[in-house]
Amino acid sequence: MNANERQLALVTGASTGIGYELARQFLSNGFDTIIVAENDGIHEAALRLANLGGTVTAEQIDLASRQGVEQLRTAVTALGRPLDAVALNAGIGVGGPFVETDLDQEARIIDLNVTSTVALAKWIAVDMMERGQGRILFTSSVIARGPAPFQAVYGASKAFVQSFGQALRNELRDAGVTVTTLLPGPTETAFFERAELMDTKVGTEEKDDPAQVAEQGFKAMMKGGGNVLGGSLKSRVMGLGSNVVPDAAGAQFNRHLSEPGSADS
Repeated sequence: MNANERQLALVTGASTGIGYELARQFLSNGFDTIIVAENDGIHEAALRLANLGGTVTAEQIDLASRQGVEQLRTAVTALGRPLDAVALNAGIGVGGPFVETDLDQEARIIDLNVTSTVALAKWIAVDMMERGQGRILFTSSVIARGPAPFQAVYGASKAFVQSFGQALRNELRDAGVTVTTLLPGPTETAFFERAELMDTKVGTEEKDDPAQVAEQGFKAMMKGGGNVLGGSLKSRVMGLGSNVVPDAAGAQFNRHLSEPGSADS
């Protein structure tokens, strides 16, 4: 397959974890791929991905600002090729009691997980709709299905992504553009350390393989699926169960997982 026959994909939050594995999926399945992250690990990721057949373009951009979103749009436009598939995966979190956590950190969660997701989706969806084709994958989370004590802002941000993604799916269903939301359970990534959740049950328990989660998300997106629960059978059952659990019970369950000090319980 030559470069002119390959489709082009974009993956945000791709230096590690699920995003990195999504990039592997795209490249292994014939896509050239633009990978994005705010840290310089994105260049190391590009080197590790370089032997998978497609062309890897690494962009070190902080998407938590409108300026970063525009910077990425400019970089994509400069390639002179349309985006055939996009995985909006970048996201951050912070754990701890809301009355004690840092407001600036929480504002950054909203800037990246919510505002940036909307801003990116706006130009991507418009372009895909005008061409009458395209695929969009949003990384949501099983935590989107219920209140998340001690991850209150992060959980709310993922509930937004889930609702937003499914609303777009409905709007674009006759436009030739598919929208899929991926809901992973706890997955072995750097998220829990960065979110300061390593003294919690969810931070220390066995987690799912990000490669498995990414493969499930990629396959669902390529089939045009709506929601896909990612990870192990245990995680998927947990996700299904959360659909029918009242908010109060769901909040108590999530509290058990995320309360500081719960690692020892």
